[in-house]
Amino acid sequence: MRVKITSTSKYTYPDVVAVCGEEIFEDETEDTLLNPMLIVEVLSKSTEAYDRGAKFEYYQTIESFREYVLIRQEPFRAEQFVRKEKNVWTYFEFRKSDDTVKLNSIDCELVLKDIYHKIQQKFPKEAI
Repeated sequence: MRVKITSTSKYTYPDVVAVCGEEIFEDETEDTLLNPMLIVEVLSKSTEAYDRGAKFEYYQTIESFREYVLIRQEPFRAEQFVRKEKNVWTYFEFRKSDDTVKLNSIDCELVLKDIYHKIQQKFPKEAI
């Protein structure tokens, strides 16, 4: 789903976007979300700098935005930024296959090995 960053009039296409409660859309076509709570980006070499930098800065201007999760393509690495106050973010890093990412904004938990479930066979056993 597309997300509009109203403060910049930019549109983005996050890999995962979630809302807990009622969605607010830009118009009646309901394809552009205005109030994301959680955004997840799967990093690639070509997008990582933008996802960590300018894109995250744009997302931070969205009042409803509470959690940002960055997932590396190779196991196991996830980073989570949780908004505590308007300009205060707490950082968490997850590197072990049994680490649990707690997504409080949507009341959900993800275990890293589950995120990488379909691609684990591509990596050496010691990485898992």
